[in-house]
Order: sequence, then C-alpha cells, then structure tokens
Amino acid sequence: MPLEIRELVIKATIDNDKGSSTDSGSSAGTQEDKSKIINQCVEKVLEVLKQRKER
Repeated sequence: MPLEIRELVIKATIDNDKGSSTDSGSSAGTQEDKSKIINQCVEKVLEVLKQRKER
C-alpha cells in the first residue's frame, strides 16, 4: 500500500539591513527584492511538485 504525505514546509529568512539606511528609492529596491524572493519560492514549489509527480 503506497504511503502519501501531504505536507510542504517553506522556510525563509529575510534581512532588511541593506535597504533600511536609505529612504529615497528604497521602496523600488525593496519591491524588486520581494519579487525576486517570490519568484525563487515559486520555482522551488514547482520543482517539489514536479518531483512528486515523477514518483
């Protein structure tokens, strides 16, 4: 009988030390950083789902 585990754990650590010292223009850089992090997370989730599908 196959065993199916339905759990996905995503952990992330974000440092705000770089952008906190300058206020002018930091919101655009912060938004760009958030977009990069989101894209990386999406790629990892899709990779995990693909690996599950292959099993």
